[in-house]
Amino acid sequence: MEVSIALSYPYPYPYPLVVFDLDGTLVDSAADIAEALNRTLQDWQLPRVPEATVLTWIGDGVRRLVEQAFTAAGSDIDLDTVMPGFMQHYEACLLRSPRLFDGVAETLAALRDRAVTLAICTNKPSALVAPLLQHFGLQDQFALVLGGDSLPERKPSGVPLRHIAAQFEVAVEAALMVGDSITDYRAAVDAGMPVALVRYGYPRGLDLDNVVAVAVVDDLRELLVL
Repeated sequence: MEVSIALSYPYPYPYPLVVFDLDGTLVDSAADIAEALNRTLQDWQLPRVPEATVLTWIGDGVRRLVEQAFTAAGSDIDLDTVMPGFMQHYEACLLRSPRLFDGVAETLAALRDRAVTLAICTNKPSALVAPLLQHFGLQDQFALVLGGDSLPERKPSGVPLRHIAAQFEVAVEAALMVGDSITDYRAAVDAGMPVALVRYGYPRGLDLDNVVAVAVVDDLRELLVL
């Protein structure tokens, strides 16, 4: 008989609501985002940039991503002109080679088994979140998904996190935000929500060794023993 992973851990879980970032926390999508951005740069006769450079730009939403790339290339092209083409490339590259980080599927299932409500708060455009979750068979794991365009404000504002907590009538200080970047950390601090961080994502300058967090983990499964 198959035994649920949740049986290996204490119950109940200390946080009734856990809010996850997406890119860099649950899904490794850097190569696909970089390819979409580089195709856009090529459209405007600008040089491609290394994936490692793109990693330093991911996290503040697609417009900011493109803005940083074009600024770095020394271009002053109007972003409103660039964005439609980028979004076409972004959608085309969305399922090119994404992968779940180790332990993600097991962790989500174990938290669900322990009656934890799961949500996503990402700065990715909302229209591109559902296909990605469906690609991995995770579309039914989350009770609420907020994209970067779902509300008037996005991370690093704490507004989306407070909105999610309110939706489930959970005090912000009783929920947990799980992310990988300085954007996630600042959003949690602004919202007053405890935060756990992963080391394998796209930290963008966040000092993971000197940050005030519930936990800093190498594998998402470490969250199950909080």
